[in-house]
Amino acid sequence: MADLARRMWVAEGKGERAPVPRRTVPCMQTAWPHMLVPRPAAASKLVFPFDQMGVRYRYFARNAVWDAVHLLDLVGKTVLMPAYHHGVELETLLAAGVKPLFYRVDAQMRCDFADAKKRAAGASVSALYVIHYAGFPQDMAEARKLADGMGVPLIEDCALALLSRDGRDPLGATGDVSVFCLYKTLPVPNGGLLLVRGQLRSQLDSLPPVRSPKLSSTAIHLGSSLLSNLELRAGPAGRRAREMLRSAGRFAIRKASVEFVSTGTQHFDLADVDLGISSLSHLVLRNQQWPEIVERRRRNYFLLYAMLRDVAPPVTGELRPGVCPLFYPMPIANKASAMARLLARGVETVDFWRIRHPAVREGEFPEVDRLRETVLELPVHQDLTPADAEHVATCVRELCT
Repeated sequence: MADLARRMWVAEGKGERAPVPRRTVPCMQTAWPHMLVPRPAAASKLVFPFDQMGVRYRYFARNAVWDAVHLLDLVGKTVLMPAYHHGVELETLLAAGVKPLFYRVDAQMRCDFADAKKRAAGASVSALYVIHYAGFPQDMAEARKLADGMGVPLIEDCALALLSRDGRDPLGATGDVSVFCLYKTLPVPNGGLLLVRGQLRSQLDSLPPVRSPKLSSTAIHLGSSLLSNLELRAGPAGRRAREMLRSAGRFAIRKASVEFVSTGTQHFDLADVDLGISSLSHLVLRNQQWPEIVERRRRNYFLLYAMLRDVAPPVTGELRPGVCPLFYPMPIANKASAMARLLARGVETVDFWRIRHPAVREGEFPEVDRLRETVLELPVHQDLTPADAEHVATCVRELCT
């Protein structure tokens, strides 16, 4: 993801050489060496959704979406879907033969279930798809009521909301099927998860078996994350070491013609739909301190909110109890310029979901268009110290004032 952010920055024509920043704040969490030390499975207590029955691990969350379509027999059928989405989950649905029917999402990233109900009137809808944005919960009581009223299953997309709760209720616990992306919140090299509830669990065995990803591809992702960790901890010296090792690694990969399946991509690839999670990802999962991850993300969000709410308030508002924020999503007029200026100060940011999928008509959902144009995500992940969060906030304040 950090590499994707850098590519987007350069692609906007802002890649001119700038002074080397003294502090580096990566946009995503990184892997630490101790996470590669094998531990007994009982050494770390599992949390939701990993402690549930009816779990199927995949390489991508999009692969779990593919599984959900076939598990719910949605091929050729209509699914109510929010107009604000990444695009890769929509590509997955379209590749599986699903017909999307889009409904409104407001300027605060809240799904409008009243609009969804109106658009479903007269249509033969077979499922309701709901997305939690940046870890913030949708009104799942209303979503459940709407799905039950139509007599259709509820698909809960938690790709951006792993470990997040609405008060005491875990996000992903309401849907008939729920989808999670692991590497957006955790420093795993790959990983998606499908959670199936109720009687559908008995049908999991009907899904095709998965194949293990190539060790070389997984090792490349993990190595990149470890190098990002080095840069985070060692500053300019770590950055130089990272650039040198990455250059050597790219050369070796080209020479060896290593098969590489990238994560964080914008498009669905049918050739990778049978990929499962890697054993290295399972190893990293067993070395996570779950409560600490949530606590640190919330602390960093609160620090940014305290310092930025007067100049750059988040579109999602204050942090409610239980929410594990993925990012601090702030609106800004010139997003590309802001990303470049922050990167020059060592702050990596994320520009999620800027591109509208052509399946959604331009101008049909103006609030969604505005979100795509203006929302910039600031890092709040568990690797950041309070000093890192303060540095991010200071740089943003200088940008906005």
